[in-house]
Amino acid sequence: MAYSKDQLLARLKELQIEFSQYEHPVVLTVEAQAKYVGNLGGALSKNLFLKDKKHRYYVVSALADTKVDLKVLSQRLGLGKGGLRMAAEEALVEILKVPLGCVTPFAVVNESARHVSLLLDQGFKAQEYCFFHPLSNDMSISLNAHCLDKFLKSIGRDPSYVDLEANPPVGKDQPPDLAAFVPSDAPILSDLPVKAPTQDSTGKHVSAASNSAAVAAKAIKPSGNAQNVKEKPVNTVQPSIPAADAGNFVEELLDRASALLLSEISEDSIKQHSGQLGAEVANNIKKCLREDLKNLATIFKNTAYTEGFYAGTRYQPKRL
Repeated sequence: MAYSKDQLLARLKELQIEFSQYEHPVVLTVEAQAKYVGNLGGALSKNLFLKDKKHRYYVVSALADTKVDLKVLSQRLGLGKGGLRMAAEEALVEILKVPLGCVTPFAVVNESARHVSLLLDQGFKAQEYCFFHPLSNDMSISLNAHCLDKFLKSIGRDPSYVDLEANPPVGKDQPPDLAAFVPSDAPILSDLPVKAPTQDSTGKHVSAASNSAAVAAKAIKPSGNAQNVKEKPVNTVQPSIPAADAGNFVEELLDRASALLLSEISEDSIKQHSGQLGAEVANNIKKCLREDLKNLATIFKNTAYTEGFYAGTRYQPKRL
């Protein structure tokens, strides 16, 4: 059973960890969170859930204004420049047991996350207290680094704080300084089964953007079901949904549905199906569009998630 928000709060109280909690509407970005707790004096955090090419996972938790370059971080871990990418939403659910927008250091509390490496921004230590979501993004709790350490040690974690903005040289005589944080005991897994190829959270930098674009390109690959429909297969035009624009997303859906509807109505189909034409057209549209629309919805969801994290990197809170 995955930890719930209430169970986590109860665990903190049981450990006699001092914290304050603030309920607010669901937020997906640091910028949105700041509207509710940004005036309370603490530091906001942004969190990344990453994976490498061998399907090992990492949670990187940083101050909102810390610049995290995935290419540099990947090299420092000994994974090469392109060794890290954002993990898929399905991995959030399967491994961290949290939904989109809820990645924080607390997410490693579940047994399913025992092999996930956790890297914490050393800047947390200089803050009076920091804000994190307690496994649910309809609440923020504030606590200091010492209290966070106490919680992590209670679940068998040795807190690891690193300078996430550092860019030390890596070479033959200069080994990667963060190589020890690569999970050595993690099982080498194949990709988790997904509803549609997707990703990854959650800083704004070239590598994250290019990964997001590559994932989107994979996600729009037409499904086998759509290709095998004998009536009128969908014209699998690549969807052009810029970022997370809801208006363009809806227009894309309407354009596809309209085009397919018009293609289904012909003189021959009217003669063949007569009074049953409406039902026949509806069934064909469902067959042809079902998987295609699922893919479009997945693209929209993941680009919204990625942009949520990017918005957090643009938010620059005042340092205490």
